[in-house]
Amino acid sequence: MPIIRVKDIRDMSPEDREKKLSELQTELVRLKTMIKAGGSIENPGRVRELRKAVARILTVQSEQPKPETKEKTKEKPTKKRTGKKTREKAETTKKESEE
Repeated sequence: MPIIRVKDIRDMSPEDREKKLSELQTELVRLKTMIKAGGSIENPGRVRELRKAVARILTVQSEQPKPETKEKTKEKPTKKRTGKKTREKAETTKKESEE
Protein backbone atom coordinates (compact mmCIF):
# COMPACT_ATOMS: atom_id res chain seq x y z
CA MET A 1 0.00 0.00 0.00
CA PRO A 2 1.52 3.33 -1.04
CA ILE A 3 2.34 5.97 1.51
CA ILE A 4 0.56 8.58 -0.56
CA ARG A 5 -1.46 8.17 -3.72
CA VAL A 6 -1.09 10.27 -6.86
CA LYS A 7 -4.71 11.40 -6.60
CA ASP A 8 -4.03 12.74 -3.11
CA ILE A 9 -0.86 14.48 -4.29
CA ARG A 10 -2.70 16.21 -7.13
CA ASP A 11 -5.38 17.40 -4.69
CA MET A 12 -2.73 19.05 -2.48
CA SER A 13 -1.69 22.65 -2.84
CA PRO A 14 1.88 23.27 -4.05
CA GLU A 15 2.89 24.39 -0.54
CA ASP A 16 1.52 21.20 1.00
CA ARG A 17 3.38 19.16 -1.61
CA GLU A 18 6.65 20.88 -0.75
CA LYS A 19 6.06 20.26 2.95
CA LYS A 20 5.22 16.59 2.43
CA LEU A 21 8.22 16.18 0.12
CA SER A 22 10.62 17.57 2.71
CA GLU A 23 9.10 15.34 5.42
CA LEU A 24 9.48 12.22 3.29
CA GLN A 25 13.02 13.10 2.24
CA THR A 26 13.99 13.72 5.86
CA GLU A 27 12.61 10.35 6.91
CA LEU A 28 14.36 8.65 4.00
CA VAL A 29 17.72 10.19 4.94
CA ARG A 30 17.20 9.14 8.56
CA LEU A 31 16.48 5.54 7.58
CA LYS A 32 19.42 5.40 5.15
CA THR A 33 21.70 6.72 7.88
CA MET A 34 20.52 4.02 10.26
CA ILE A 35 21.19 1.35 7.64
CA LYS A 36 24.67 2.71 6.85
CA ALA A 37 25.52 2.81 10.56
CA GLY A 38 24.92 -0.92 10.70
CA GLY A 39 21.67 -0.82 12.61
CA SER A 40 18.58 -2.68 11.64
CA ILE A 41 15.32 -0.93 10.94
CA GLU A 42 11.87 -2.18 11.79
CA ASN A 43 10.51 -2.13 8.27
CA PRO A 44 13.10 -2.34 5.46
CA GLY A 45 10.35 -2.05 2.84
CA ARG A 46 9.64 1.45 4.12
CA VAL A 47 12.76 2.75 2.35
CA ARG A 48 11.43 1.62 -1.01
CA GLU A 49 8.01 3.11 -0.33
CA LEU A 50 9.56 6.42 0.69
CA ARG A 51 11.63 6.57 -2.50
CA LYS A 52 8.54 5.89 -4.58
CA ALA A 53 6.48 8.51 -2.72
CA VAL A 54 9.19 11.12 -3.25
CA ALA A 55 9.29 10.24 -6.96
CA ARG A 56 5.50 10.54 -7.21
CA ILE A 57 5.52 14.02 -5.68
CA LEU A 58 8.37 15.16 -7.93
CA THR A 59 6.57 13.77 -10.97
CA VAL A 60 3.35 15.62 -10.17
CA GLN A 61 5.32 18.82 -9.56
CA SER A 62 7.02 18.55 -12.94
CA GLU A 63 3.65 18.02 -14.64
CA GLN A 64 2.46 21.45 -13.53
CA PRO A 65 3.19 23.83 -16.42
CA LYS A 66 5.20 26.94 -15.63
CA PRO A 67 4.68 30.07 -17.75
CA GLU A 68 8.41 30.65 -18.24
CA THR A 69 8.94 27.02 -19.31
CA LYS A 70 6.57 27.41 -22.27
CA GLU A 71 8.49 30.41 -23.56
CA LYS A 72 11.80 28.57 -23.34
CA THR A 73 10.55 25.61 -25.35
CA LYS A 74 9.43 27.88 -28.20
CA GLU A 75 12.94 29.24 -28.67
CA LYS A 76 14.80 25.99 -29.11
CA PRO A 77 18.18 26.51 -30.71
CA THR A 78 18.84 24.45 -33.78
CA LYS A 79 21.57 21.87 -33.58
CA LYS A 80 24.71 22.68 -35.45
CA ARG A 81 26.25 19.84 -37.35
CA THR A 82 29.85 19.13 -36.69
CA GLY A 83 32.14 18.47 -39.63
CA LYS A 84 32.74 14.76 -39.29
CA LYS A 85 35.10 13.08 -41.69
CA THR A 86 33.55 10.83 -44.21
CA ARG A 87 34.86 7.34 -44.61
CA GLU A 88 36.63 8.22 -47.87
CA LYS A 89 38.34 11.24 -46.34
CA ALA A 90 39.45 9.21 -43.35
CA GLU A 91 40.92 6.51 -45.60
CA THR A 92 42.83 8.99 -47.76
CA THR A 93 44.17 10.74 -44.68
CA LYS A 94 45.28 7.38 -43.28
CA LYS A 95 47.05 6.46 -46.54
CA GLU A 96 48.83 9.81 -46.66
CA SER A 97 50.05 9.45 -43.09
CA GLU A 98 51.43 5.97 -43.80
CA GLU A 99 53.54 7.24 -46.71
